[in-house]
Amino acid sequence: MKINVEQGFKTLVQEVENILLPVEGKVPEWLSGTLIRNGPAKFEVGKEKYNHLFDGLAMLYKFSFRNGKISYTNRFLKGHTFKSIIETGRIVYPEFATIPKSSLPHRIFLNATRHFTDNASVNVTKIGESYIAMTETPPRVEFDPDSLRTLGRFHYGDQVTGHLTTAHPQFDYDKKELINYITRFSLTSSYNIYSIKQGTTKRQIISSIPVKQPAYMHSFGMTKNYVILTEFPLFIDPFRLLLTGSPFVDNLFWKPEYGTTFLIIDKNSGKLVGNFKCEPFFAFHHINCFEDMGNVIVDIVSYKDSSIIKSMYLNKLRQGDLLLPTPEIRRYYLELGSNKVTTHILSKDFIEFPRINYRKCNTKNYNYVYGVSAHKSNGFSNKLVKFCIKSKSYKYWYKENNFPGEPVFVPMPGACGEDEGVILSLVIDTINCNSYLLILDATSFSEIARAYLPFAIPFGSHSQYFE
Repeated sequence: MKINVEQGFKTLVQEVENILLPVEGKVPEWLSGTLIRNGPAKFEVGKEKYNHLFDGLAMLYKFSFRNGKISYTNRFLKGHTFKSIIETGRIVYPEFATIPKSSLPHRIFLNATRHFTDNASVNVTKIGESYIAMTETPPRVEFDPDSLRTLGRFHYGDQVTGHLTTAHPQFDYDKKELINYITRFSLTSSYNIYSIKQGTTKRQIISSIPVKQPAYMHSFGMTKNYVILTEFPLFIDPFRLLLTGSPFVDNLFWKPEYGTTFLIIDKNSGKLVGNFKCEPFFAFHHINCFEDMGNVIVDIVSYKDSSIIKSMYLNKLRQGDLLLPTPEIRRYYLELGSNKVTTHILSKDFIEFPRINYRKCNTKNYNYVYGVSAHKSNGFSNKLVKFCIKSKSYKYWYKENNFPGEPVFVPMPGACGEDEGVILSLVIDTINCNSYLLILDATSFSEIARAYLPFAIPFGSHSQYFE
């Protein structure tokens, strides 16, 4: 079945600032904050083309809510990578699956000297008083949250170094600190877990875990007391990456015979307190983790292997008839005393880009997961889903030829219930060739309002709502 998705992979060139969007329906008066979204928006430079969805040049999108009205701004993230491209008219820095048309010695030089791309197209967060855009290479780019203008390279103010990190930091509300990790490649590589106290920018190493074969991990899990690194058998060959100058993706190797390993690290002592082995699987996104009677539960969006990565080359996605791999929601119960792993399938009706009531439920037992899924398609996500873990029931939003993005949950002020609030999702209408911001009541999953944009926004990555 061919799906009309080409509109979602076209370059967006328009940049607008602070325009008022026409609204259909009624925006809740209490919704008074800003949704900032990140994602690739430019897929070619002159006659050169990017190869993979992860490669496109980053653009930021801002929706501001005030008194029932929505204003909108979008701008390219103009870091070193973007500026170099504008100056030279060609691709300059290696991306996930695209390398510049330069000599092998030059590409090796870029890798060896850590001249990483700062095309931070995956997510946004706030560190200290700075708003930053992130990708999986270490450079972070700071931007102004009002105008979305790029302010320059963000500096942590410490000596922590590495080669590969995540764009999915976690926040510990008890300790009021951000937690993430960065992988350092060497003869013996290491996963270096760090924290950043709220209001500061300096990283403090919690733990350094040596590893012979570093794995590619897009996200990680966290409970009240532990950090969980889910080490899939998708291993990186850092020396091949360095010596061949080939794209990063070509240096990832699926080795299912190693299985998947859960590394459990105590956040207080930094000690590795659990090392669990189970069947091989791959995931981009953890949903939530929490503790139960001293043991650890990991809920994760699980694929049977890593083929989803190779499915996301742009030439394949634009065809619209590619059969995309689909995941399922699995719950892994890790018994700390025995290193025993028990697996439960929570849902086979897959959910990607999973979101929860993060402030209320992260690191705690919870009930609702929001995400995107597929309705009579070949794996392209074209519906929004609310999944109830306890009842195993679903609620859906679906409109033919409309493709929603990541659903962001915003709690209602003073709410007691886990699902009291709204869902915000940016939708592409491939018939009318435009996008709109959809607002759903999170409890009933019924549509409240939508705000129309004057053009179509490409499929994106992640969004965050800031009060």
